[in-house]
Amino acid sequence: MSERALRGTRLGATSYETDRGIDLAPRQTVEYACQNGHQFEMPFSMEAEIPPEWECRACGAQALLVDGEGPEEKKTKPARTHWDMLMERRTREELEEVLAERLAVLRSGGMNIAVHPRDNRKSA
Repeated sequence: MSERALRGTRLGATSYETDRGIDLAPRQTVEYACQNGHQFEMPFSMEAEIPPEWECRACGAQALLVDGEGPEEKKTKPARTHWDMLMERRTREELEEVLAERLAVLRSGGMNIAVHPRDNRKSA
């Protein structure tokens, strides 16, 4: 090939090979529908595991497999709160004991609570 034949082409961006003489894997067409009413088909290999949901081509929402099982619910742990984590470290009796100690310190005036300078400003 001369240099002129390749001038102006994007090398690597397009393939100059054809599909002639190539046996493609057997295919099946699967239909999906999204909650916004869009329906579309996707080709899959006969051997492929068909996903129960796919992104809608039109709107990007999750489309579900038509006449198929819905997606499996994922098992999630309940959210742990600060109280749950505290109760993992201490018993209720220990917490009541710590509370009583801290209240005694506060009531005796043994704890110096610093006042923020902005809270001390006088009205101008």
